This record gives sequence, structure tokens and C-alpha cells, in this order.
Amino acid sequence: MPLTNFTIKPGINKEVTDYTGQGQWVDSDNVRFFQGLPQKIKGWDKFVDTTIVGVVRDQHGWIALDGTRYDAFGTDRKLYVYEEGLVFDITPIRATEALTDPFTTNGTATVLVSDAGHGCEAGGFVTFDSFSTIDGLDMNQEFEVTSVVNTSAYTVTHTSTATGSTAGGGGSGNAEYQINPGPAFSTSAYGWGTGEWDVARAGGLGWGVPSSPDTAGNVTLAARQWSLDNFGEDLIATQLNGGTYRWDTSSGTSTRAAIVANAPTTSRLSLVSSPDRHLILFGTETTIGNPATQDDLLLRFSDQEDINNYTPTAENTAGSLRIADGSRILAAERSRGQTLVWTDTSLHSLQFIGPPFTFGLRQLGQNCGIIGQHAGIDLNGNSFWMSQDSFYTFDGSVKKLPCTVEQFVFNNINQTASENAFAGHNGEFNEIIWFYARTGSDQINAVVVYNYVEGTWWTGTLARTSWIDRETYDNPVGTEYLADTTANNETILGLTAGATQLYIHEQGDDADGEAMDAYLKSGAVQIGQ
Repeated sequence: MPLTNFTIKPGINKEVTDYTGQGQWVDSDNVRFFQGLPQKIKGWDKFVDTTIVGVVRDQHGWIALDGTRYDAFGTDRKLYVYEEGLVFDITPIRATEALTDPFTTNGTATVLVSDAGHGCEAGGFVTFDSFSTIDGLDMNQEFEVTSVVNTSAYTVTHTSTATGSTAGGGGSGNAEYQINPGPAFSTSAYGWGTGEWDVARAGGLGWGVPSSPDTAGNVTLAARQWSLDNFGEDLIATQLNGGTYRWDTSSGTSTRAAIVANAPTTSRLSLVSSPDRHLILFGTETTIGNPATQDDLLLRFSDQEDINNYTPTAENTAGSLRIADGSRILAAERSRGQTLVWTDTSLHSLQFIGPPFTFGLRQLGQNCGIIGQHAGIDLNGNSFWMSQDSFYTFDGSVKKLPCTVEQFVFNNINQTASENAFAGHNGEFNEIIWFYARTGSDQINAVVVYNYVEGTWWTGTLARTSWIDRETYDNPVGTEYLADTTANNETILGLTAGATQLYIHEQGDDADGEAMDAYLKSGAVQIGQ
């Protein structure tokens, strides 16, 4: 009997049923299409053996002037930098207090710390130094804040049990407070489930009394995001609706990131323009230093080559602009000859035009907003992004990308967590990878991939919360959040679970030493006798 040869179109089409999708692939996992043929994706191994605190929301790799390779990771709780095999905590310090006899023990591992106006939130981090041992407890270590009692006291948890009960001890020393953490997950509204309920968070009003809507000023609906970039060889890090920090590479990994002097204290994101080198802050303050004046559509830029000067004068190029279309700026990417800026509804071009206006702003498209801060990517002047219900590209004009998995993706995306979606690039295989959370998951657990050379799409279940391509390292680096794992990269007493593992991708065949499940499913195929 002669062989029957049949061909199936490359890519996945999930807009058809198994029966109507004759001659097409309709489902897959851990499979890619390259040069018209399907193949199992390559594997991954641990980038470092240890795990870091929190869920990574942005990652940025670069090479310093001396050739040292760095990779920065912004989590909901900390800021890290990787240098040649080790990960270092460079989380900024928000305050350092000199305290006398602040510790109260009660014969357990819980220690009450007294500090008027400490500003802590549960889950934050404090490091004590120069204190005396109290009831057998060495307090000169880093702790996670277990709970906030009131504005003058909080608790931490030691690994040992106090041998006695002492009210007010420990002698004189210092408490170094790191910036407070942000939410690990996005929540949809105020009210029950938005945060830990207690009398303090309800403004002291008591059970059943709403906080209208947040008398403590602590409720944040969006998960903590970071935007990471370089000013020269130094790292610039801006936390969503928070401050902007600089880590000086020349000071080494023992030095933490520090606040950028004179910069707005509250911004949505930041980016360094090229080649003119202005630090641009998006969704920032109309009055610098006053968070109450934050305008989600205002962008403010520093003086050229001076990230510490934002006050416009006749002698500098600092200034500000406001976007008119949309309700908030969500993302920005450098592109060829311009910076692209997305709101929730539109796309804009920011171009350096020189004095006296410095930058010119023009709208490129409407009804084509971006879904999240990291959901867009620019490749050689062509930009691609994920919107709320479609995929788009800009190559001089805004175009909607034909997509054979569009309905599947957007019918199954978790809208509450949609702003955590982000785009990664795998240049070896001409792939743009969007990672997102499907319905029923508050963390990223799925991918949709587009081969921009061959125009093919496919889906999968790779759970990565950030990704960088192979420019800095020999292979791409991705991060996976492990909700039930306690980080072990550093010694922190009282640390709660929730950690990230770093992986190096596109090597070997296995998933970190374990066999990788992969499959490919076609539509109905009719074979003659």
C-alpha cells in the first residue's frame, strides 16, 4: 500500500475546533515552530542555586565599563543585583533610627520593638546593629516585620526563644529600615481581601466600619512593579507609584541603591532616553516632592546628563509634558529615533527636538492601549505589544496583528492580574513571548508566542515572571515564583514564604533536571484507504 503524505500548517490555530481544524495544529505545550516545523523547546537549569525574596516583576541585564556582567531583579519586597555567580541585596534604605532599649521580650520568639513613627508595614525589613544581647537573643541581624502594633511599635520573630521577659532592653543601637514592600498580587477593589484587616488598617474605627476608602493610605490595588534601566553603567530603578533610585556600579555590591536627589518622589515608571540621556519619569508629580500631586498622564524629564535636576530654567533642558488621551501612562520603550509611550488607550511618540522645548509629543494611535507596564517590546524600530483584547505592532503605523490564538488568550486571561503580563524576546528563534496569568491564577502561568519572521503563533504553560534575552549572558534568563518556598539567598529572621528561582534557558532538554512534558495536537485528519 503506498504511503499517504499529508502536511499540517505551522503554528497553532485555537480559533477552530478539533474537527474543523483539518490540516492545522490546534493545541500544544512546550513546543515551538521554527522554519516551518514543530520542535520541543529547549530546557533550563538554575542560574543560581539560591532563591531570592518575593516575586520578580522586572529584570534588567547590562555590562559595566570594566566588562562585569550584571542582572538586576525588582521584586514586590526587595531589589537585587546579580554579579558573576552571586545575588546581592541592594534594596534602598528609607530611614535609619538610633534607639535606646527598644526591645521587649515575653519568653517566646516574638520581640516587640518600640520606635515612635517607625513607618513599618508588615512584611517589611529592618536590620539592627550595635545592640546588646537581651534574654539570650542576639538582635543584631536582619528581620522581617511580623506585625505592626501601632505607629510606635511593631514585632519581629527570632529563631530562638527568649530566656526571660524584659520590658525595654537591648541598650543603644541602630535600626535600618528598608523601603516598604508592595503587594505581590493585584487585587480588583477595595474592601475585604485587599489587605490584612485589622483595627490599624481600618483607621482605628473598628470591625465593620469601612475605611473610606483607605484612611491609613496603605491600600494599593496594583502589584508592585519596577522599571529598571541604565544611566551609563549605573542602575536606575523606579517602583510603581513610588520613588526612583540609583545604584552606583562603581561603589560595589556592598552598597545599596539610593534615592535620586531632587527627583519626584512618586512616579509610575522611568526610562533613560537615547541618545540625549534624559531621565524621564512617567505618571509623576506636578509639584516635585508632593505625592498628592501625582498625575498619571504627566511625564517629567531631567536636565540632559543630570538626573538630579528637574526644575526647568532658561539654561537647562528639564521640563514636563502631559498626554491628553487615556487615563494613565502604562509603559514606555525606546525605539528608533523616538521613545514610544503607551497609555491604557493610546500610543504616543516622544522625540528629542532640542531647546527650547526639548521634547515633542505626538499621538500615533487610538484604541490601541497596552495591557501592562512590561507588555511591549521594540525590536530594531518595530514595536509589538499586548493590548486588552488584541496584539498590535508599530512599524511606522499602528497595525493589529492577525492572531490564530487571540480568542483563546483573551477569553482566558485573568483581568485582575493582566497588568502583570510582560513581553520577552528569544532572538535565537525569532520569538516574542508574552507571559500572563490565566483565569483562576493570580500569578503568571501561561505564555503566548509569536514568531515575527514566520508569522506563526502558539501557546503554552511556561510560568515565568520576568525574562531577558541572551545579550548579556550566553542564554536567556527567566524567573519563576514559588509561593510556598522560603528564600535562602540571605539570612533573614522571621522570613515568610514566597521566593523566586532564577533559571538559565535554552540549554539541554530537561526542566531543571526533570523530564519535560511536551505535546502537539492536530485537528481531524482524513486518510484515504
